[in-house]
Amino acid sequence: MVSTRQQKRSFPSPPRTRSPSPRTPTTADKFVHTPSTAITLWLIFSIPLVLWDSGYVLLRPHSMPGNSLHSPLWTPYALYGTIDYIYGWPAFNARNGFTAAQTVVNLFESAGYCYYLWVVWRYGVSVSAGSERDKGVLSCLTDERVVAGRVGATALLIAYSASVMTLGKTVLYWLNEAFSGFENIGHNDLFTLVFLWIIPNGLWIIFPSYNIYVMGSEIAATLENASIKGKRSKSS
Repeated sequence: MVSTRQQKRSFPSPPRTRSPSPRTPTTADKFVHTPSTAITLWLIFSIPLVLWDSGYVLLRPHSMPGNSLHSPLWTPYALYGTIDYIYGWPAFNARNGFTAAQTVVNLFESAGYCYYLWVVWRYGVSVSAGSERDKGVLSCLTDERVVAGRVGATALLIAYSASVMTLGKTVLYWLNEAFSGFENIGHNDLFTLVFLWIIPNGLWIIFPSYNIYVMGSEIAATLENASIKGKRSKSS
């Protein structure tokens, strides 16, 4: 007969499994960005306007009044060039380089915004649809979407940086007028100045500031959470 001790030896206990280390990354640790509908709407509205404006500036003098490319695409600049001389003949004839310089910066900003929108559309996952991704362009506005992982973090950082560039450049545009004695807009009456210069240009201060606040808050919260998790991992 086999002793009880021998029976126990013939059936060894299963190997013990190691519990996961608290530093082992899991799906719960993956960065998740939730795009703001308001920011998405602003970018969809503003990017075409910026590209239209950039085309006018970089194609001068052909895009200016009296030249071959002016009508019909850039006809409104016949009026605006008399309101803000930086877009009209006075600045162009004076070879003022500020207009073209800020336009080149516009193109870099727009490229960053386009990348952000592409990531939201391409990699965004609808919260209501689970794992379904592409349900059309309008789904970026109608569905709550999230973009996870490094691609979402990169898109957020690029859009935030572009918003800082937009705000800083627009403030510089205003300060350029203030420190030049309002050389390019000082000839306007109050009504024209408010409704055709201050309000339109003010939009590029208000909305980028909102973008910076929303995206900056998300970045700061992510860094704070990462710091807390790191301290917990070291203490465990």
